[in-house]
Amino acid sequence: MTSSSNVKADLGARLREIVGDDGVIDNPKELLVYECDAYTIEKNLPTAVVLPRTTEDVAAVAKVCAELNVPIIPRGAGTSLSGSVLAVTGGVMITVTRMNRVIDIDYRNRRALVEAGCVNAWVTNAVKAQWMLYAPDPSSQSACTIGGNVAMNSGGPHTLKYGVTTNHVLGFEMVLPDGEVVWFGTTPDGGEDIEGYDLRGAVIGCEGMFGIVTRVLVRLIRAPQGYKTLLGIFENVDAASETVSDIISAGIIPGALEMMDQLITQAIEAAYKFGFPLDAGAVLIIELDGLQAGLESQAERVIALCKENGAREVRVAQTEQQRMDLWKSRKRAFGAIGRLSPNFLTQDGVVPRSKLPEIMRFIRKCSEKYGLRIPNVFHAGDGNIHPLILYDERFPEQVRDAIAVGNDILEKCIELGGSATGEHGIGVEKIDFMAKQFTKDDLDAMRALRTVFDPQGRCNPHKMFPGSKRCGDFAPKKQIAC
Repeated sequence: MTSSSNVKADLGARLREIVGDDGVIDNPKELLVYECDAYTIEKNLPTAVVLPRTTEDVAAVAKVCAELNVPIIPRGAGTSLSGSVLAVTGGVMITVTRMNRVIDIDYRNRRALVEAGCVNAWVTNAVKAQWMLYAPDPSSQSACTIGGNVAMNSGGPHTLKYGVTTNHVLGFEMVLPDGEVVWFGTTPDGGEDIEGYDLRGAVIGCEGMFGIVTRVLVRLIRAPQGYKTLLGIFENVDAASETVSDIISAGIIPGALEMMDQLITQAIEAAYKFGFPLDAGAVLIIELDGLQAGLESQAERVIALCKENGAREVRVAQTEQQRMDLWKSRKRAFGAIGRLSPNFLTQDGVVPRSKLPEIMRFIRKCSEKYGLRIPNVFHAGDGNIHPLILYDERFPEQVRDAIAVGNDILEKCIELGGSATGEHGIGVEKIDFMAKQFTKDDLDAMRALRTVFDPQGRCNPHKMFPGSKRCGDFAPKKQIAC
């Protein structure tokens, strides 16, 4: 990759010709906003950020970068949690947040065409008057973009029943690293059946290494006729974990099944005053949804299972406002951490549901071993844990220990038959775990697929694969290079 000052000057001028002066950011002070995503341990400035408004803009920028042999880094809202949009060696960051329209809603065929920068929650807001919704609901859904969701195959609390992004995206438009515009999957004016390989499915979850998604055709579903949302209050995490397994074993599949331990519950209550009990060892949020008929009997069975496992109380949301307040508190959990610590590292390993008590005991041991507090809030229904490792980046030893704790937890998840990531992706954070979870042949096949879309490896480089460079491999650290 070239780094001459002449190339940088030429690059800036040509980018401005495409998107205008207000569509290019290359002042180092202004670029600080883009030095990392929500994984803040590794940081580096991109050479420039462009803010296109159309697919044609994105394609023109990609062509210029290809001509000058400059890396490109796709970015949405920057809410990703694994460093997946980090500009490891600089390059041009293509940020799609100005491409944020809901272009068309097709109620008859239950789908909507949206631009990649459209915020996740805006899709459901646009169709809820017709009793429809877009199912994937990451906790960051009030900020994260549909394009970013496609790149990371995002999930959320309701993954247990409704699945992740790939289950609700019919097709999308993508600009390849050389500037070619392609469409994968169902087209906006076509039927759902497509011929040939499922390249749509292959691209979803590629962490932006195949190209820049610009428009997405999403599936809409009917909103449930009714809800029963319960809050189970337990003395400890083990009892709550056993309840999770018992609910699923009983043949009941809740729309969501979330757990929070005492430390995170206390932080949320201090921030939002919902009414969580401060002395409870763990709470379960259990949401049943579907046809109104049958919900009452399901709720009675769930309450009985909670009490069989020692729940001291099970509260039932009596109004829609109570239900919404409960979910608002849950989805703001990460924001409440600011009351506990200036920094935190979030992990997202996965274990079989039956192993939840074991991994939670292991996390407690890690907390004691390293002297760092670790509150937990997670998707208990599918075993997707979210330990939040609290540290202060002003103390290098705490940063080092936080990384070590995260690695120990992910190692244990794999040992228990799970995975190093459930929804946050690999990015730069979990590169070393790829060789622990996959064989060399697996990784070679993944690299070969990536090469089909990006032969030169310029699109979001240094992510996911073992051997990729880290920011610390480049010196001086703060030099802006492309």
